[in-house]
Amino acid sequence: MEKPSSESTYVTVCLNPVIQNTLLFDSLAKGEVNRTSSYRVDASGKGINVARVLRQTGRGVVHVAQLGGPTRDWFIAMCAADGLRVAWGDSGSAIRICTTVIDVAAGNATELVQEAQPVAEGTAGRVLSAFEEELRPCRAVIISGTKATGFPSDTIPSMARMAAEAGKILVLDIKGADLAACLPYRPTAVKPNLEELLQAVAPEKARALRAGTLPDDGEIRALVASVADEYWSKWGTRLVVTRGARSTFYWDGGALREYQGPSAKALNPIGSGDSFAAGLGATLTEGGSIAEAVAEGSRLGALNAEHLKPGSIE
Repeated sequence: MEKPSSESTYVTVCLNPVIQNTLLFDSLAKGEVNRTSSYRVDASGKGINVARVLRQTGRGVVHVAQLGGPTRDWFIAMCAADGLRVAWGDSGSAIRICTTVIDVAAGNATELVQEAQPVAEGTAGRVLSAFEEELRPCRAVIISGTKATGFPSDTIPSMARMAAEAGKILVLDIKGADLAACLPYRPTAVKPNLEELLQAVAPEKARALRAGTLPDDGEIRALVASVADEYWSKWGTRLVVTRGARSTFYWDGGALREYQGPSAKALNPIGSGDSFAAGLGATLTEGGSIAEAVAEGSRLGALNAEHLKPGSIE
């Protein structure tokens, strides 16, 4: 596998940027006033988290997104402080603010998600122009997350098509209709979590997973293997399915494998899936095997969970 290089350019994409407010409490009293002096505010969103981890591992990266509203310059300044360059199209809409509340005593993190405002007409064209410009010199594209309301349904598939036509490695951490529409462009790997995959192929099992009544692992493993085999035989795409702290399923080209990543003393799990995507995409781009890529993704995901800052391994 090649050594990481700051000259190797990765393009990360997320069409749903976030200003992330993270609050840490020794213990949380519901229904009461809770005060803390342990908190931070960061530029975030799945693609920014991927970009930040790539940057922290010494790789060159640019993030493509839409930005707007009164906090746009603040968002860009926070990215710059992390050494991140953002290529963006004006959305005419404010960047959403999401909040993570960490209760140390209970050992959990609660995510409060603010849905994005609709982007203005013409935003997709501006973002696609920025993407096309950054695509030329890059080696790989990693597209993550959902898109804000107002983007045409073909926006993310158009990016996948452009990356494929340019001969770039393409890694996707997306779901639903966007993932289905991108598969014909033969991404190198796709990384849904288990619930996202089940929502697409077996919605009743996704509901059971959420309710804690999912059938035994053998049945689920067989289902994932069937989907992975289909993705590989039709599109040459490797399916990687993360399951939080449990083992990760991945297709090695002939069979479904499992990898149990390192344990972590979790502080803030937000961004661990994005850190996984960074390790997965970078390792595949730099000549590593799928097994090596899953191991590196797991390592970075565990490191992220140990830090208060989302999408960070240092």
